Amino acid sequence: MKIAFLDRSTLSPETTLRLPSFKHELVCYENTHPNEVAQRISDADIVITNKVKLSAEALQQAPKLKLVAVAATGTDNIDLNACAQLGITVSNIRNYAGNTVPEHAFALMFALRRSICAYRESVNAGKWQESGQFCYFDYPIRDLAGSTLGIIGDGALGNAVATIARALGMKVLFSAFKGLSGMGSLYTPFDDVLARSDIITLHCPLTAQTRNMIGAEEFEKMSRKPLLINTARGGLVDEEALAKALRSGQISGAGFDVVSAEPPPAEHPFMALLDMPNFILTPHVAWASQEAIQGLADQLVDNVEAFVRGDPVNTVRPAA
Repeated sequence: MKIAFLDRSTLSPETTLRLPSFKHELVCYENTHPNEVAQRISDADIVITNKVKLSAEALQQAPKLKLVAVAATGTDNIDLNACAQLGITVSNIRNYAGNTVPEHAFALMFALRRSICAYRESVNAGKWQESGQFCYFDYPIRDLAGSTLGIIGDGALGNAVATIARALGMKVLFSAFKGLSGMGSLYTPFDDVLARSDIITLHCPLTAQTRNMIGAEEFEKMSRKPLLINTARGGLVDEEALAKALRSGQISGAGFDVVSAEPPPAEHPFMALLDMPNFILTPHVAWASQEAIQGLADQLVDNVEAFVRGDPVNTVRPAA
């Protein structure tokens, strides 16, 4: 049984990829360009991919393919409808990032709320010596305790963030789905979350309904000039609108770990924000603690072995 791993380099070199217990041939490619996909999967029984896209055209050229094991939770790079039509099972990774993503989100919150990066840069530039005293107040410093955190996304990660926030003395608002009312007392209407939050953090998937869910109209409703944190998916926020909102002061800062194009091209609007003290961009590493990646790799092999045993787990089907 041939297994083709199309982008092994998306897991860190320190990560151990356990060999499946059944007889197999494993071929690992560090990276796979779009024009190489069809050839590399053409004789595979199982394909492992993290971010390499599997189109209907490529899948149709892989007559032996029975399983696509996604080395991530998101499956928007897979044509799920084509897989269903071709009888190909798709599995993904679940509940592996319950510590790493919330911790990264709070790292961004702390850094922005306390202007950590701005003060570090000013110390490097000699500002402390120039000040002539034991401290100086060039950048704002605010506590997280007592502030209101709006969470968009009520899955495992959103709830983990809420647990940490409450422990820090923050008030938590879970957002109802945009444009939907009647979700119950546990949820606050989307527009109210925008208006009442000091910090807004995103923990929802990228779908047709959530793409650009925060744009110019939504920034205008953010009356408390919140921080905006995105460790979920690029594309949830209109990135041009975000750049304008940050420069105009509609929001007080932004911390993003994800971008709609990764890596972002030089002309991407975020690249022109990197000199701003209230903007932090990290390279899609919120998920990437050593502990989380190893857990992902172990679950990935578990998914493959379960499928070969005839008992597939963590299967993903097209949206209805």
